[in-house]
Formats: sequence, structure tokens, C-alpha cells
Amino acid sequence: MIVGIDDTDSRSGMCTTYLCTVLVDELKSYGEVSTPVLVRLNPCIPFKTRGNGAVAFEILINDVRALEREVKEIVKARVSELSELRAEGTNPGVVFIDDNASNASFNEKLKRFYESAVREVLTIEDVYAIISELQLDYFGLKNKRGLIGALAAASFLLLHTEESYDYTYELIVYRRKERWGTVRFIDDASVWAADEATYPLVWDTVDVANKKLVLVPHSPCPVLFGIRGDSVDAIYKAYGLIQAEPDERKLLFITNQGTDCHLMKSEQLQDFHSYILDGVVDSNPMTIEGGHVLFSLTVPGGEVDCIAYEPTKGFRAIIRELRIGDEVTAYGSLKEGTLNLEKIELRKLNLVVERNPRCNMCGRNMESAGRSQGYRCKRCGTFSAVKDKVIVERAIETGLYEVPPVARRHISKPLVRMRMGDKIIHPSR
Repeated sequence: MIVGIDDTDSRSGMCTTYLCTVLVDELKSYGEVSTPVLVRLNPCIPFKTRGNGAVAFEILINDVRALEREVKEIVKARVSELSELRAEGTNPGVVFIDDNASNASFNEKLKRFYESAVREVLTIEDVYAIISELQLDYFGLKNKRGLIGALAAASFLLLHTEESYDYTYELIVYRRKERWGTVRFIDDASVWAADEATYPLVWDTVDVANKKLVLVPHSPCPVLFGIRGDSVDAIYKAYGLIQAEPDERKLLFITNQGTDCHLMKSEQLQDFHSYILDGVVDSNPMTIEGGHVLFSLTVPGGEVDCIAYEPTKGFRAIIRELRIGDEVTAYGSLKEGTLNLEKIELRKLNLVVERNPRCNMCGRNMESAGRSQGYRCKRCGTFSAVKDKVIVERAIETGLYEVPPVARRHISKPLVRMRMGDKIIHPSR
């Protein structure tokens, strides 16, 4: 039986992965429990709590007929007990998928639902419809919106190998309960040493350019730190090198983090969706209030503003080097009609600059003779109908650039993971 769970935390406490860890430990006496999955859903959803993550695990119950109901009751009891039910935005949901439910049609419906949960904006009516169609058992509290993530996580667990979805791993380490909400103790030097020993198989542990640790959350949740990577052995090696306060427990998750599975190509752009957009820069970047950098991009079907927010730090310097006529591919999420940049590929740089023509007699720049009336040298009287075109050197190269780890979403793929054939990549370190 597969168990999916979501929306048990709040901005002030708890973590759905911690609840999953408690259940995995408790249910081992009922049968073999799989490595759980941690699924990041659409990162643009405005009513998410923190990382918009849901979890699922599979349990092969020793005596299905006798114990399945008991296992379900334990899951319901722990969700009811540990969820942050007093928080307004916490609406837990649990979905159960029986072992014999899987078939081609069943799996295809779950595949579409999972991909929609990561890329689209779903309603509680959407999940009720598929739960009813597939006759799934479920449990929820308050408005039960967590059923969306719970079914998405359960779907990913069922499908991630046979559908060949990209996936990564995260080892999450949890604090002892008496220390929840207090300042975390982690030896910075040991984290840097662990990163040095395991990068790039382990990534987004630190941010080299900004000299910050990235593996530590900033909320008062039970998580001490999380180590992400492509190699389980490298992740445990990093864990062994990190010196920190005593932990209560830890658990490895299979995840869709670092995969870019939220991005899609489309000419029909909608807020709260994430896109890969090919276009041409049609305004020179400008720095606006707050230190954000903004430019306009012409794309098939129209124009869209793109923004590199201040938390992206050095990435803004790359964006400031763009100029009108550059051909780029922008990666990011749309909100209020503006694309929040996560990555950008500079495919072709505009090396031609138009300047007021120079007088061939005195060498000075001519001035405009009036709108659509060409250019004239006031001193010599010489005239030119058009601007001069000059080839210039650019302070930037073609290739893929990314925001730094401190600004990266859980679901966004680091360039160090990208294998793009002959494309040039410029990782943030």
C-alpha cells in the first residue's frame, strides 16, 4: 500500500517530512517500508506554506487483510496528532493506494495528475474527481487541500522509475524535540569541508560566492539540515563529516528536487506557472527600487518582462550585461505578468552597436538634425542619413547562467546537474 501525505506543517513549525519519518519508523513492525519520496509541487502556488513539499512511502504489510486497517488508523492518528492544525493555512490530506490498483490506465491518470500538480494550479475539486474515479481511500482535516499534494507524491512514488522521471536524493536530519525553535548549532568549517569532499555529487550544501551555508533551514521546524545530491554514498559521506548538535533521527528521501520538472514550453502564458521562453531582448536592463534588475523580452505571441530579484545577488550582474538584440532562453516562474528568472541561456549576443555617425572631416560625433531627418555636424555641416554600425566586444559570453544556491528553489536544476551536449554552462561556482 502507498501512503501519500501533505500539508501538515505551517510557517511557524512542524515539517511533513518529519511526520513521514515518525511513521516510517513506527510502521516497520507491520512490514517492509520503502525509501520515501519527497515531491516539490508547483513553486508558484500562493497559498503554500514553505517549500510546498509532499511525501509518500510504500509499505508491504505482512498480513494485508488483518493489518491494513490498523496501519491506516495509525497514519490518520499521527497526522491528526502532529499536524499544525491551529495554523490557518494547514489543511492535511492523506491518500492510500492499494497494491493491486496499478494498471496502464490507472497509471496514466496518476501521471497526468502528478505533472499537473507540479506545473499547474489545481483545486480541491480536481483531486476529489480523480479520487472518486479511481476509488481511492483518503483522509483529510479542515478543508483537506493537502489531498492534492498527497496524491501527487503517491503518484510520483508509483511512477518515478517506470516513467523515467529525473530524480535526486536528500538526507534530512532532525533535531531533538527539546531544541525545536532554538538556534541550531552546526560547525561551519565542517560543512565547508564536507562540501569540498563531495561536490559535485552533493550540491547546494553551501553557496561559495556568497559565503553562506545552504543546507540549514531558517524556520523553527524540526529539521537540523538536509543534504542533497545524486549519489547516496556521497550524501552519507558528507553527513559523516558534518559536526553539529546531536540529532534525533534522519531519513533518506528520493525527490524531484533539482530537476526543473516544473518548467514547460508554451506560448500561452499564465500567472503561477513556470516556463522556458526563447526570445530576443528588446529593452536594455535597468535596476529598479530594491536592487532588482528588469528587462523586456520579445517572445512568440508578445512581450514579457523578466526580473532578477535582489536575493539572486551576483546573477544580477549577468542580467545587467544584456542588451537589445541578444537572443536568449529565459527560465522562470510567471507572477503578475513578470517572469522571475531562475536561469538564462545567452544563445547569441548582439555585437553590433548603432552610434551617431562621426564627421569625416573633424571626427566629432554628429547630432540629430530632427526626427527622421538624419544627422549633421554643426561645425562642418556634413550630413549622414543613418547611424554608424560598430562591432563591439562584450563583457559576457554565451552559455547558461543560474541564480546562486541561496536563491535557488528546491525544484530548480543546478547547472552542475545539466548535461546539455555541446552547450556551454557557467555554474554559480
